[in-house]
Amino acid sequence: MSTPDGLADREASYEVRDSTTVLRTRQVIDVRTDAVVFPDGSTATRDVVVHPGAVGIVALDADERVLLLQQYRHPVRRLLWEPPAGLLDVAGEDPLETAKRELYEEAHYQAARWDVLVDVFSSPGMTDESVRIYLARDVRPADGPRHEATDEERDMPVRWVALDAAVEAVLAGRMHNPLAIMGTLATARARERGYDGLRPGTAPWPEMSPWPGSRAANAD
Repeated sequence: MSTPDGLADREASYEVRDSTTVLRTRQVIDVRTDAVVFPDGSTATRDVVVHPGAVGIVALDADERVLLLQQYRHPVRRLLWEPPAGLLDVAGEDPLETAKRELYEEAHYQAARWDVLVDVFSSPGMTDESVRIYLARDVRPADGPRHEATDEERDMPVRWVALDAAVEAVLAGRMHNPLAIMGTLATARARERGYDGLRPGTAPWPEMSPWPGSRAANAD
């Protein structure tokens, strides 16, 4: 991609001399160890958490409030305020359709307008996880019965929070979920620009992982 300021990541692929899957979880992730050859000829091993990717949704209502859910995250032993989000673990499902489904299942809302806020690699030093965060507007309660949630998603508190209050919570260090932080700050910046320049919800996403998750990939 050519840009006036030259600020654009570009694809590169160093030689991988050997690659071994060291862990198949048959849940979300696998873990792979690669022997990577660098341009100067040196080699090093890199452990890679192989991930199917995910989507997040910043739902913004007519009063400029964002929808946040409080969910338990066991690795960090915290109840985190987060936007609706979900894994791309349904093979062949379009990511925008995943986002619409997650907004319905986690919060029982639907939206008429969808734009792309940001595309990110969540932690590129250790995982290939790619995440797309959408901005959903013209939001209203969903039709039909509520989705029956399981595990950590049972009884999640749901709050509509003023966008400015969410930004303050991020900057004060009171919110830590990366999708909440990136989505909130990106939405605030988009608002300053009158929401001009956002990509449509159907915009291409070449970084999206084709891998459907450990359960699907290792089902045999």
